[in-house]
Amino acid sequence: MESLKAGAAATEISPKDSQYLTGYYHALDRYSTGIHDPLLSCALYLSNGQNRVMFISNDIINLTKEISQRTRKRISEETGIPVSNIMITASHTHSGPLTYDNIKYEHDPNYPKADPAYIRLFEQGIVSAGLTAYRNAQAAQAGLAVADGTGVGSNRRDPCGPSDPEAPVLMVKTADCKVNIACMMIYSMHPTVLHKDSTLVTADFPGMTRQFLQQTILGEDCPVLYHTGPSGNQSPRYVAEQKTFAEAKRLGEMLGRATARVIPRITYTSSLSLESYQHFIDLPRKQLPTVAQAQALLERAREKLDSCQRTNQPRAITRTAYSDWTGTENALQLARLNEQGRLTAYYESLLPAEIQILKVGPWSFVGWPADPFVEYALSVKDRYGDTFIISHVNTPLGGYIVTEEAARQGGYEAFSGVSGPDAGKMLVDTTLHVLEPVSVRRA
Repeated sequence: MESLKAGAAATEISPKDSQYLTGYYHALDRYSTGIHDPLLSCALYLSNGQNRVMFISNDIINLTKEISQRTRKRISEETGIPVSNIMITASHTHSGPLTYDNIKYEHDPNYPKADPAYIRLFEQGIVSAGLTAYRNAQAAQAGLAVADGTGVGSNRRDPCGPSDPEAPVLMVKTADCKVNIACMMIYSMHPTVLHKDSTLVTADFPGMTRQFLQQTILGEDCPVLYHTGPSGNQSPRYVAEQKTFAEAKRLGEMLGRATARVIPRITYTSSLSLESYQHFIDLPRKQLPTVAQAQALLERAREKLDSCQRTNQPRAITRTAYSDWTGTENALQLARLNEQGRLTAYYESLLPAEIQILKVGPWSFVGWPADPFVEYALSVKDRYGDTFIISHVNTPLGGYIVTEEAARQGGYEAFSGVSGPDAGKMLVDTTLHVLEPVSVRRA
């Protein structure tokens, strides 16, 4: 095994014209009027002479399976890196351009389609970042520490509920440790500080974390790859005091300071194994309500929202009721599509689901599709402490993957997704199955 080589790069993927900013319901007039902070595609390439891996993070709401397949293939053809060794992720910002046509909104003629011109720009940004990172490779060292992001976010249905405040930080430096090549981090929280009344393009609080780190400790030229961990039930709902850029900056800098505190403690090495694993599974669909049942759910959710508004309930409580109402709207549309026989083909187009594991020395970075609840990631981390889960990897897979308890209780997340709670258990079991022989070999 040769000494580590690494390269990194960042390419701007901000739209060149006004684009529909996706992520919130009942916001059909939410077209961008400017750019608050740039959206970036950031890549990190690692090689040890025996194997090569690449991570590419993107300030965008979602990746489609097609976008991932096309861009990974293009990078692989240019560099020789196997497609299975290239991980492409979405930060899930709710203030960026639409990247896919959502079947749940086909009934609404006012809901926009994804702009092919922007998709081309986006894909070229991914490929450009990856190829530049590859060409920038030089002798390097790397190390990892885990920051404490407590206070930046919480469980969005219960502020005392399950959450994961840990933020792993992989730092890569030149061989002499004098220059920062890249910083890669993961945090489990929805980037939803800015809301539907904002019409400026933004990476949300992760963009503010990146800017803080570059301005205070890393240097402006050091790419920061930000990945969102499983956060289906994590958001700033109970910690954000306002839906403003000032608040996004406050929370982003809070995470940035936590990250900056642990970076000086990192121990670096130029001797790191690199491994990759890829597994495909067919995740099960959930049992959908009938149209009549979904209509009844919608009416009850609307009554609850009206009651919250009428009695001036706290903002977070009312927001949850609003989300649940929009979730029942999704449930109704899914029920209609199901009765029309159209949902099966849609779901099958998303399958098989890909589980991707890129190991860097003792650290396993596990890529999951969709937006799983944090409990599933915690169950894997309980078994393997140096394992970090990344969500929104390579494909959207139809929304949330909830727990059995959340499925029983109902609510926005449970109503909106097309996968049942068994899907989450399959993600965990398959991931543990893949990790187990790796752990045995290392023991």
